[in-house]
This record gives sequence, structure tokens and C-alpha cells, in this order.
Amino acid sequence: MPVTCPSKVCQVKALRRFTVRVALPAPLAGLDELVNNLRWSWHDGSIDLFESIDPGLWQQVAGDPVRLLGEVSSARLGAVVADLHAYLASDRWYQSLPDAPASIGYFSPEFGITETLPQYSGGLGILAGDHLKTASDLGVPIIGVGLFYEHGYFAQSLSADGWQQERYPPLDPQGLPISLIRHEDGAPLVIDIQFPGDRSMRAHVWKAQVGRVPLLLLDSNIEENAPSEREVCDRLYGGGSEHRLQQEILLGVGGVRAVRAYCAITGTPYPEVFHTNEGHAGFLGVERIRELVDEQKLSFDEALTATRAGTVFTTHTPVPAGIDRFPRELIRQYFSSGLQGSLPVERILGLGAEPVDGDPHVFNMALMGLRLGQRANGVSLLHGIVSREMFAGLWPGFDTHEVPIQSITNGVHAPTWMSRETLALLSSDGDYDALDDASVWETLDHTSDDDLWALRRSLRLHLVHEVRRRTRASWHQRGAADAELSWVDSMFDPDALTIGFARRVPSYKRLTLMLRDPARLTALLTDPLKPVQIVIAGKAHPADDGGKALVQEIVKFADGAGVRHRIVFLPDYDIGMARVMLPGCDVWLNNPLRPLEASGTSGMKSALNGGLNLSIMDGWWDEMFDRSSPNGWAIPSSEVADPDRRDDLEAHSLYHLIESEVAHHFYDRDGDGVPRYWIQMVRHALRSLGPQVLASRMVKQYVNELYAPAARSSRVLAASAYASAKSLASWLAATEAQWPSVKVTHVETSLATDSPDLGSSLPIRAVVDLGDLSPEDVIVQAVFGRVNDADDFVYDALKDICAAASEMVFAGKSDDGLFRFEGEVPLGRTGPFGYTVRVL
Repeated sequence: MPVTCPSKVCQVKALRRFTVRVALPAPLAGLDELVNNLRWSWHDGSIDLFESIDPGLWQQVAGDPVRLLGEVSSARLGAVVADLHAYLASDRWYQSLPDAPASIGYFSPEFGITETLPQYSGGLGILAGDHLKTASDLGVPIIGVGLFYEHGYFAQSLSADGWQQERYPPLDPQGLPISLIRHEDGAPLVIDIQFPGDRSMRAHVWKAQVGRVPLLLLDSNIEENAPSEREVCDRLYGGGSEHRLQQEILLGVGGVRAVRAYCAITGTPYPEVFHTNEGHAGFLGVERIRELVDEQKLSFDEALTATRAGTVFTTHTPVPAGIDRFPRELIRQYFSSGLQGSLPVERILGLGAEPVDGDPHVFNMALMGLRLGQRANGVSLLHGIVSREMFAGLWPGFDTHEVPIQSITNGVHAPTWMSRETLALLSSDGDYDALDDASVWETLDHTSDDDLWALRRSLRLHLVHEVRRRTRASWHQRGAADAELSWVDSMFDPDALTIGFARRVPSYKRLTLMLRDPARLTALLTDPLKPVQIVIAGKAHPADDGGKALVQEIVKFADGAGVRHRIVFLPDYDIGMARVMLPGCDVWLNNPLRPLEASGTSGMKSALNGGLNLSIMDGWWDEMFDRSSPNGWAIPSSEVADPDRRDDLEAHSLYHLIESEVAHHFYDRDGDGVPRYWIQMVRHALRSLGPQVLASRMVKQYVNELYAPAARSSRVLAASAYASAKSLASWLAATEAQWPSVKVTHVETSLATDSPDLGSSLPIRAVVDLGDLSPEDVIVQAVFGRVNDADDFVYDALKDICAAASEMVFAGKSDDGLFRFEGEVPLGRTGPFGYTVRVL
């Protein structure tokens, strides 16, 4: 006789959790292949197929096909599987490139592919996911590397009083679209990492197939480990300093070992280029140096030279506080355990040392990334400028604009973030690849105002239904009864101006700026003729009580009976919510402290669907806002020292823009009920921003500007048993030793007149003492430009430079052993002008 539990919650807990999978009959075997390739998460045909099985159940399982295996038409299945096979086998953009890297390793602490694989917390992970998806679409041979977090980030809910609550539901990898990497004999691949105290951490490696791209996820929660090591991969961004260090060692060192083993097992080409997405994975460079020293018998400097050539580093933070910094002695402890092989620990510590004005007791992961990456980039034009200023201490003696950190502005994956309805306006056959053709966007010129307005209302209506559904569910979680929630059925209006705000909740993103004047915000929300409605979402870090207080503040305001039908905070923001929220909002709001938003991509996703951005001039918006023909609005930044006054001024600007322009244009309708000027802005936003915000543009830039040059450099240095790496390392050491002897001893010029004319040139000659170096070892430059009264070169904001430079030519050796160089300085602008000479 069965035993029944008398209470709703059984007192007995399971010893272990696992997922039992459906065994599919032969005609449906292709369904398993579809489910286990995450291309379904952005492929409309696959999504339609899964939904057609049982639309209600598809919604109930939150779009997770692993939980939906069941009855399906074998004919329809065959067509979708055939499409997948064609996608995987066909040549794409990358296959047309000559001499491109055979493989690229892309390391990131988080990847946002789909909400059913919750291994991401915010923008960094979503960007990494879009990078892999786009690489797959373009045929770029990337191998993604990350960690498998047993509890992911966290599931967010609200208490009755609006305080953020976190839940960490366990993730059973057997129930996810991933598979364990095994050797030919069936044994799981095991990665071994040495820890202090003769401890060892082992990890299995899961593979998520992201279209054509394998994503390797290392998992320490295996029985071979002691309890402390099993918990290393418990949560994303969880634990204290040592816990985070253990995760980053596993990601960097373990990730390189996992890639090498995976390539050996599968025959996949080993990466020629390694891309470190932020500093978390920086130890991958240490492991690659160790391999070259211990296995190829290179010296540390030779191995460093070879490793740098094939390494790309992307920084995502514009503030030092956003960088991982570990106690220097903790790094010494872990890299004295055998983990480092024969590498001198002091050399490893030097990779993360801060400049002379920094903290001598910390190890800086971003500085290690820059020292190990010969090519580095920020993620927007403005962020590139900020990064060059922030890291200038690594290149003393150079002007900020010369710091070798370039910019590649982020982009977003259109098949994930552009709605099908929007795509239909641009491509009659629903082909997202067509968006890479600039002429496709010109079709918007022939799209009627009525069609664009109908699109925007359709997307807004879908959002309104989702807002009502999620609001009811959230209030139930907070303890409300159905009888208290009748107002939810009529909250939000499908025809009202809808503004969206969703992102992580650190203080600099200013979630509550809109609350600076609650009365004024209330007036906007409840305006009888031009009402505004606002949907808000975002997670505060579990350890950030300040961020949680901001969430609670906005929730308490939104709970007010007079405004709750017009403003809402939706908990547990994820990819699934974003795919409805971003297209459905008419306006996307972003009001960070400038310049603390490195790039941001949520506004890009909105723009891809005809949403208009209302944003501080920061990140990507700083370079893509069209000042001549508006594609959105720029919130002025206030340059005042007092933060309260600054926030008041910028909030006032925000309210004023919404009142006088945003709401005005949205509700300025003609006799047909269409806001003609608004639709003109929507059309221009799609045309001007669409081609720029695509991740295909971004990934092509990475390939052409970083990956391909890095691969060429790496090949040159690795050839003939690393002969060039050895030669270059030797030259660098000799040049550094001689550099204190290098001096510019004399500079002279001759002016034909005391007031030279614009457009003429100035002959210049220099005598240089090179010590034991030769002219072939150096570059001598004339540096010139406008100067101020103190003879300092004047910064040119438009060009992001202080002075220009031109190379001088070797003109012979003097009897005293010094070297002569000659050149010309072009006089290209009027006003105070100066020059000098330097040696590189």
C-alpha cells in the first residue's frame, strides 16, 4: 500500500538528484539532436516545432525543450533537422577568409545562451553568449570555455515589503542540453588542478553545443573531490576572495587543460588565439607559459613573448573598483603548490603587480590580462578612451592616446533579440543573415507609417499581457490572494507610452534616479491625456544590501495604489523576460553616471525592434546617438561635484525630456491616429542603428582586427621551434638593459621666417646617443602640435590625441659615435605650435 505524506512538504530529502530522460522512438531520434544543440534558442523553426507539440506545456516549462520531449510530427521534425545539418555543414562568412586562425579559444566566467542554461548574471554573460552565437552563424571556429555553476546565479523574488530574496535551485546537468566529454573508452575527461597543502581539485567537462560552436563548462562538483573542492563551482560570483580565486584558477588554468584534452579527443584544431573576456580567466596565460617552459623548454621570457602574441584581452570595466584584485600572498600560496610547474613564482606575481602608485600588496587581474595580451580592447569608443586613461600607468612616458588599447563596440545577436515581426518588415523570407546587407535596411524607406505603428502596438500588447501575468505571479509569491489582485487584469494600457528599464542594480546605474521627485513622476504616470507607464527589472548582487535597498525603494513606490497600474518592478529578469520586454517598450531608459557604463547592450536590443533610446551619453549611445536627425534622446550629464545636486539636475532633465518631447511626440497623432513624427524617429532609429548594433559587425571586427593579426604573430613566433620568440625575447632583454643609455643630445631646426605659413613644413635634425644599440633597434620621432602657455601639448578631444608624430630617418653616424636623424614637421594648423623629439 502506498505511503502518503500528510503534509505538503515531505520531511525526507533525496540523497541525490538526477533527471530521467525520455527514450525517443527511431522516427523521432532527430528531436534529441535538436534539443541538444542550443541553436534552437535562436532558430525560429526549432522554437515553432517545440511549441507546436503542446503550446500550453511549452509555456509551462518556460521554453525548455529538454522538458518537452514527446509527440511531434516526424515529417516536420525531419525538415528542421535537415535545416540544422545544412547550417552546421555549409560554408559561412569566415570560410571565405584567407589564412584565418584555425581555432580560437574564448574564455569567460559566464555565458548567457538561453534562460534554460542559467550560467550568467548580466551583460558580460549575455555578450559572451551573443559572441558565441554570432561566431556560429558566421562560421568562426571558436571554442568557448567557462564554468558550470551548480546553482547558477540566483532566482530572484520579492518579500511582502519588497526586499529582494534569493533562491539557488540546484541545476542537474543531466536535465540540461549539455553532455559530458568522454575519452574513447567512455571514461569522463578529468582535469586536475593542484591546490596548496597537497590538495587536488578535479573537474569534469560538460559541452554545450551552441550551433557550430562547442562551449566547454568545467564542473568541480564530482565525487572524486573533497567537499571544499566540490563547492568551488557552486555559484556564479559567490563566496569570498579565496573562493573566487579558486574559480578563476579553474577557469584559466583548468580551461586551457580542458581545451587541449578536448582537441586531442575530438581532433579539433588547437586554438592559435586565446581571447580573455575580462580578467577573470587571465590565468590561462600563466598555464600557456608553463606549457612552453616545461614542455618546449623555453625560458620564461621566451614563453611570455610567444604567449602574448596569440592572446587578446577585452576589458569591460571603466572603474578600478570593478577589477578583481587578490591579496598578493594568496596568489603566492596557490602558485607555490606545484600548479605553476617550474615557473618562478616571483615572475607570476609580477604579471599582476600594480604600478608604482598602486597597492603593492595586491594582484590585479586586469593588469595581468594586459601584460599577457599583446592586443587589447575596450567595448565602446568612449570606453576605449577611459581604459587608456585608467591603464596608462603600464606605459609610462606615453601620452594617453598612445596606450595600446583599441575599441570594438559591443553588438547584439539579431536572431536572439529581434522579434520576428520586426524582421518581417526587412526580410520577406525571415532571413536574419540578410541583415548584414546594408541595402536591406533601406527597405524601411518603403515601409508605411501604418505598418510601423501596427508593429509597435503589437509588440507593446504582447508586453502588456506578459506584465500582467508576471505581476500576478510576483504578488502571489509575496503572499497576496487572488481576491486582492483584481486590479492586475487592467494594469498597463496597450496604447500608452511604455518605457523600459532593466539591468543589474549597482549604484552607478541609478535605478532610482526616476524617483528623485516622486510627485513629478506620479504626475507623468497618471496624466489623463498623455500617460506614461514604466516596466522595471533587474537583480542586485546577493551581497549588495545597498542595491537591494534600491530595489525595495522602487518596489514600494510601484506598490502604491495610485500608480501600480502604470509602473511595475518584475522580479527574476532573465533572457526569457528580456525577449518580450525589450521589443515591447517604446522607449528604453538608461541613466548611469557617465562614463561608468562601459558599453551596455540592452538599448541596442530595443533599437533592433524600433524602440527609441532615452539615455545618458555613455557607452555605445555616446557614439551612435544621431545629433543631426534624432534616433532617440540624450539626457544631459551635469558636471557638478556634489552628487546629490548632480542627480537632481539629471533627474530634472529626464522628467523634462519625457514631458516635453517623448510623451509629446508619442501622443501627437494625426486624423488617422498615427504619430507621424514618432514613426519617423522609429524608422530612422532602425535604419541608423540597426546595422551598427549587430553582433555580426562586432565579431567580424574581432576577427579582422584582433584574431587574424594575433594568429599571424603567433605563427611567426612559434615557427622553427620558437626560433623567432627566442630571438625577440633576447632582443627585448638587451634593449631594456641598454635603454637608460639612450639620450637625445641635440635638436635643431631652421625657419625661413619667424612666422611660418600654414601648410609649410619645418626641417628638424636630432643627434641621439644610442649606447650599444643600433639605429635598427629604435624609432626616432618628431612630436608636434598646439601648445599652451606652459609649452604643454594641448589635448584634441575630437582626435583623442595631444600631439602628432612623424618618423625621422637615419642620416649617418658622427665621429663621436652619436647618430644623426632628420625629418620634417608639417605646419597644419595656426596658432601656438611646438615640437620635440623622442626615441621609441
